[in-house]
Amino acid sequence: MVFKNNNIIVGEIKSMDRGVITIETDYSDTDFKISWQDVLEIYSDQNYLITLTSGERHNGSFSTDSPKNIIIRRTEGGTMDVKVNEIVYFKTYENDIWSRLSASVDFSYSFTKANNYVQTGIRSSVGYVASSWSASGNYNLIRSNQDDVEPTRREDGGLNYKKFLPKDFYLPVNYSFLSNTEQLIDLRSTFSAGIGKYIIHTNDSYFGVESGFSYVNEIYTTEDPKKNSLEGYVGAELNLYDIGDLNLLTRATIYPGITEKGRWRFDYNIDTKYDLPWDLYVKVGFTLNFDNQPVTGATRADYVFQTGIGWEL
Repeated sequence: MVFKNNNIIVGEIKSMDRGVITIETDYSDTDFKISWQDVLEIYSDQNYLITLTSGERHNGSFSTDSPKNIIIRRTEGGTMDVKVNEIVYFKTYENDIWSRLSASVDFSYSFTKANNYVQTGIRSSVGYVASSWSASGNYNLIRSNQDDVEPTRREDGGLNYKKFLPKDFYLPVNYSFLSNTEQLIDLRSTFSAGIGKYIIHTNDSYFGVESGFSYVNEIYTTEDPKKNSLEGYVGAELNLYDIGDLNLLTRATIYPGITEKGRWRFDYNIDTKYDLPWDLYVKVGFTLNFDNQPVTGATRADYVFQTGIGWEL
């Protein structure tokens, strides 16, 4: 790679994600992370999964054609010229699973001696990206105990699949679950499917919207009978990542009832992450669940504010 200040670095170019290139060299113990905007020329014969602002995804290698243009040599044959700012993501794409996998996990713990208050938490995620689809999963848990108070527990997670389509459209299929003592939910399982589109997809951010239908099964900690219902859903997600070592991801989804007239639910979460050396990070997160028709005796809303330190692969 050649930088705009005419410095040159030679090594294995691993990826470019969220406006940052990762490159490994023989003379460094750790990978270099460099802003994509600071690169003047780039050349590599490795095979990459490359994503453009248009939503197109290609497999191939690339090299600089001119200061503002890059030639992509596609593995299926042929070449194409693209503007530098049209490339929003690339990652080495090999046959092994590890080159396509990402993961992170962070923990939190607090203790107060006065009332023997103990709170523990975990937030984790794993992701896999292929040439035409992606899959991810997450699991979060927070529990607390203290003298003379009933223990509280909140557990949630999910599995997500996206099939990428032309023009930055995609087909999402999701499963999520929630167990929540505050809202007297023993288990809420939600299966959803729909269609989505990235409205903004650049080197510093993306904004996507999606809508569809969801099937909900709810089991309560009370004697109330379990519920099965059909809902619609409309969601939006914003990810900002070209703000130094700080990343922000927020998502909001509203579920209007179809079989339960007048009922609607709202889920919201925001995560901010500050990157530290050695692939460590500090994360602050907020999650809100709202139900305008909760089970008898339960609150309409439950929210969690959580901080922790973690490590990512």
